[in-house]
Amino acid sequence: MTNNYSEQTPAGWLAFELSVLRRLSFRTAVSPLCAEPDVEAYLKRLGVRVSVNAPARWAWTRATARVENNAERLTREDLDLLLEDVYVPGHRLRAPALARHFGEVDAWWFDNFRSNADRLAGDTKRALALDLGMMVGDYALSFDEETRELRQPLSRALLRLSDARPAPFDNRQRNAVANEDPGRFLAAQPAADLLFLRLPPARSPADNSIYAWRDEFVGGADSGSGSDGARTQRYAAPAVTRQQYLSNLEELFGAAGRARTWAVSHVDNGHIAVEELVEVLRRHRKVETVYTKDFTELTGARAVMITAG
Repeated sequence: MTNNYSEQTPAGWLAFELSVLRRLSFRTAVSPLCAEPDVEAYLKRLGVRVSVNAPARWAWTRATARVENNAERLTREDLDLLLEDVYVPGHRLRAPALARHFGEVDAWWFDNFRSNADRLAGDTKRALALDLGMMVGDYALSFDEETRELRQPLSRALLRLSDARPAPFDNRQRNAVANEDPGRFLAAQPAADLLFLRLPPARSPADNSIYAWRDEFVGGADSGSGSDGARTQRYAAPAVTRQQYLSNLEELFGAAGRARTWAVSHVDNGHIAVEELVEVLRRHRKVETVYTKDFTELTGARAVMITAG
């Protein structure tokens, strides 16, 4: 599968996006298609008031923990509760989909951890716990048969990741996070200085996100409904329906009219030409600059950022 920013960030890609954004002037920003909220969390640290929409459940949870949250942290007591009986198997997995991604022991760890997270007080602490659980999952899945002997027990890895996690940053703004259709989100937003839109790359229906397990973990027993995937897939149509992809973007751009400046980040992997994207943008805004950086040796794609005002 061709890599893309949402699923595997090459070194330098985030720096490229931020280098472009720092050329612009803005104090408020909206991001309607957020996956990994790295840019949004960075903008928050610059004092920008950020409104984020994350169509996928796992992304919404992570953005809640890292963008909306200004002060809450997990205490040692919270961590003890999360790890309580975490290796003890039950009658059946509450989220059986986890068994497709992890071995039996690990699947029980994540299933019990997910259940324990629901016992925490408040939605923010729950989001912090599930974000930490996703970090542990990524850690576990980073090993293969040859390197598995180097892996630490998951509970120990969780405590180390928790210790290494940066403290929440309070930018003295009310940063908001939503989990809804991107077009509906944009239509409801007040005027903002910046629209930051990272477009998901077009890909074939056979491609599955390497982070598909995250929604199954975050959703627990309710996972697998498919509603979150439908929200995102509408803007990530396969290459054989290129015109539908562009048509969906046209609709999205049409809902973004209240943002003064647009910054559109695109993964140029050969499916959607930059010229086509620029042509769609020009029907809504004056395109100012097209920035590019070549990552083809790492990912088979170029990073593209288009600014429009």
